[in-house]
Amino acid sequence: MRYTRFAHSSAKRYGPIHDTILFYRKTDVGFWRGGHQGYDEAYVRQRFSRGGDRPWKDENLTGAGVRYGETGEVWRGFDVTAKGRHWAYPPTELDRLDAEGRIYWPNARGGWPRLRVYLDEAKGVSLQDVWTDIPPINSQAGERLGYPTQKPEALLERIIQASSNPGDVVLDPFCGCGTAVSVAQRLGRQWIGIDITHLAISLIKARLHDAFGGKAEFKTVGEPTTEADAKTLAAEDPYQFQWWALGLVGARPIEERKGADKGIDGRLYFHEGRAGETKQIVLSVKAGHTQAAHVRDLYGVENREKAEIGVLISLEEPTREMRKEAASAGFYESPWGKHPRLQLLTVRELLDGKRVDYPPSQQVNVTYKRAPRAKGKKAEQIGMTLPVGGVRSDE
Repeated sequence: MRYTRFAHSSAKRYGPIHDTILFYRKTDVGFWRGGHQGYDEAYVRQRFSRGGDRPWKDENLTGAGVRYGETGEVWRGFDVTAKGRHWAYPPTELDRLDAEGRIYWPNARGGWPRLRVYLDEAKGVSLQDVWTDIPPINSQAGERLGYPTQKPEALLERIIQASSNPGDVVLDPFCGCGTAVSVAQRLGRQWIGIDITHLAISLIKARLHDAFGGKAEFKTVGEPTTEADAKTLAAEDPYQFQWWALGLVGARPIEERKGADKGIDGRLYFHEGRAGETKQIVLSVKAGHTQAAHVRDLYGVENREKAEIGVLISLEEPTREMRKEAASAGFYESPWGKHPRLQLLTVRELLDGKRVDYPPSQQVNVTYKRAPRAKGKKAEQIGMTLPVGGVRSDE
């Protein structure tokens, strides 16, 4: 598959602009559905030039080789066997097609009949082993979430449909931002996704919620479930702890780039109504010792970023001075009531179900865009135990 429309230069080889997709099966008995791709615009203009409002082209009604059954019989005076060929349909089917106006008679002087193929009914050409019809995800693509290795949904849809049926299980052991998982859910497949980072797991959970709402239920295995687990994760890998903690409230890390905002680990966005102005929440995560200075710093960041709410997530219980500093920031008022402008949440509280206090409108994330809502069949529940970092569809 060609993954870019631009040339890549290389000093020691031809410019790499494609990926190779490998496929395997355990036995000689396997499922395969090749599929089709659309016609080139030039081909459509050249061949589908008849029919006015409903363009059509004509195709051969015969195939190579002689047949001695129905498809080798003389039809309407045309002896297909004499030409060393056979009809593509038996005579009764040819009669039906002709009655429906689906057979084209070139002229009244004995021209061989041909099949009318309408553009709006044509499947396209059979897929070959070079794919150039799936555009890469550019910076303006609607499905782009900002994940560096994200693949187009059209690519995963083609692969999944070619090698599975609804209800089958799709496994992605390096699921990244969850494109295979999301497409499998939309196509009515069961799925298992595995990734080593809590960043990926948090992103996938948010993506499934954005695209399917409560229709995509899933179970996560391998994440901390107790305060002790969280402390272990924080000691082993502070970044993983940070990503996991942000995932507990539906936020995701800011992009790590030069000049990134200091003092912000994640963001949440919300709207007060469909046409309302976008509002933001800035979040800071602390795995170690916390003090009142951290609350004051967050308040400064909140004002600098013109955010409505600031949230500090910590392993330690806030001190009395920290709570006093937070209370002094006052409240943000919305149609749903008053929301503290500075909120202090501990990991223990989050594990017990407490969440950020803000207006209950749909969220839009700034680091990874909100995944578009999807339509499709529900995947059936399966009973499986997943490896660490896996997520499973329960519906």
